[in-house]
Amino acid sequence: MKVSLIATVLNEGNAIKPLLDSLVAQSRQPDEVVIVDGGSADDTVAVIESYAERLPLRVIVSPGANISAGRNIAIRAATGDIIAGTDAGVRLSPRWLEKLVAPFEQPNPPAVVAGFFEPDTATVFEIAMGATVLPELDDINPETFLPSSRSIAFKKEAWEAVGGYPEWLDFCEDLIFDLNLKTHAGNFTFAPDAVAYFKPRTTLRAFFKQYYLYARGDGKADLWRKRHAIRYGTYLLGIPVLGGLWLGGLRIPALAAGIVGAVGMFYVSYRRLFRAWGTLSATEKLRAALWVPIIRITGDVAKMLGYPAGWRWRLRHLPDDPRLRWRNPS
Repeated sequence: MKVSLIATVLNEGNAIKPLLDSLVAQSRQPDEVVIVDGGSADDTVAVIESYAERLPLRVIVSPGANISAGRNIAIRAATGDIIAGTDAGVRLSPRWLEKLVAPFEQPNPPAVVAGFFEPDTATVFEIAMGATVLPELDDINPETFLPSSRSIAFKKEAWEAVGGYPEWLDFCEDLIFDLNLKTHAGNFTFAPDAVAYFKPRTTLRAFFKQYYLYARGDGKADLWRKRHAIRYGTYLLGIPVLGGLWLGGLRIPALAAGIVGAVGMFYVSYRRLFRAWGTLSATEKLRAALWVPIIRITGDVAKMLGYPAGWRWRLRHLPDDPRLRWRNPS
């Protein structure tokens, strides 16, 4: 079984080394590594090529390629029957590839293997960020889990069957790819020990931009209508209603409803935080706890702004673009 590992990069000269070092250290080496550079203006390509003696490496430079196009270019050029996908800015656990491709070597192999991912945190903010927005293994339902393309493997024929990654999307492209695979390409298997570690955003501003773009991608792709509707209802209807009850003298019902709502919003995040903060000092724990609601609300505001921006784009393009008329999962 020949395994091709693929990734796309753009201006990752300062972040690509942990990925390449972790590839060199894999217990099961890829048969080839195909990396597409989207036209970096820094030393990304030179850094990658410096690993040519340690990895079976090929770099393809394709200026202007977005992440979907880059992945498709890499997969098209790959010669393996199995494609393992990851991203720049990721550090792979030593047995990541071994665990990720093992199900393909069993009887009745799946079409897709979903690996897992965990935050690679160093600061109090990053710990709070990971706890607020990223699932733990206990949160995952293997039957419904949609893998990130930073930790996934699939048969090349499955990629062909669904027409590859959707190049009309700049964000959320891996979700559309996953959903198409679920519908057309066969069964999934979850490999929880195939772990990719990645850096959460290090500032609130960077996080806001990331979640705005994610939500804009949701709007473009017509993803998760119900989730976004619940968010709008909570902030634009629920909170004003609570405020009206409070101002109207119904303070006990308002307080009770507010407590229930806060528990619903923050319980899971704080549960994860209590497990993750380890050896932090008491002051650092307090700071992390205070960051959780700030991060959650910031992400929600970013999504509420990004989603309609994506829908505006969709409405302009939908009449003339048949690619947008795909099955809406929500």
